[in-house]
Amino acid sequence: MNQRGFIFDFDGVVADTTEAHYVAWGRLCAENGWAFDRSLGDQLRGLTRRQCLRLILGGTLDLPEATIQAYLDRKNDYFLERANQMTEADVLPGVLPLMQQMCSAGYKIALGSASHNARHMAHLLGIAPYLDAISDPYTVVNGKPAPDTFLWAAGALGVNPKRCVVFEDASAGVQAALAGGFHVVGLGDPALVGNAHLVLPHLQHATLSQFEPFFASNS
Repeated sequence: MNQRGFIFDFDGVVADTTEAHYVAWGRLCAENGWAFDRSLGDQLRGLTRRQCLRLILGGTLDLPEATIQAYLDRKNDYFLERANQMTEADVLPGVLPLMQQMCSAGYKIALGSASHNARHMAHLLGIAPYLDAISDPYTVVNGKPAPDTFLWAAGALGVNPKRCVVFEDASAGVQAALAGGFHVVGLGDPALVGNAHLVLPHLQHATLSQFEPFFASNS
């Protein structure tokens, strides 16, 4: 597997959906009398919907499966009420030019997301043509911080993890990528992504040349 690739998390890396998720979870919690605030909302970043609900409920999901699924579906409906209004203009600055550079240079690109909506949002935001694979909760059983999401994506790309760079903005995602043996670029708050090999505030002015040194020792 001599190919080289890049894997992008979706929420907070490709598009800023943080507020849409926060509002959706807050609405569900308010309806059910569950405590929810910004601090708890920040802890949900990078987790699957089911992992989020478990955390909100104090670490356990001692509920009938039908009830759990109803909560998860309702939260997703609330999220999509806002997210479906997004367009290519909502892709975070720097992401599309960077993907274009990667494609022109022959790199493989994937999404590695905890979101069940990753495929839908990729088409909605116009990034689907740049992607060779999408890894999400439909492709793996164990979500982040397990490495499965990124390992599946690397396998789909035909890329060895050591020849692949992951972009993440959440602690769980950075942990997952490191556990899988990937090079990791953390975006945003160093308190969340400080364990990454490289930390940047965002991708707004990023260029492919910044990340190619990661491949130098594995070429």
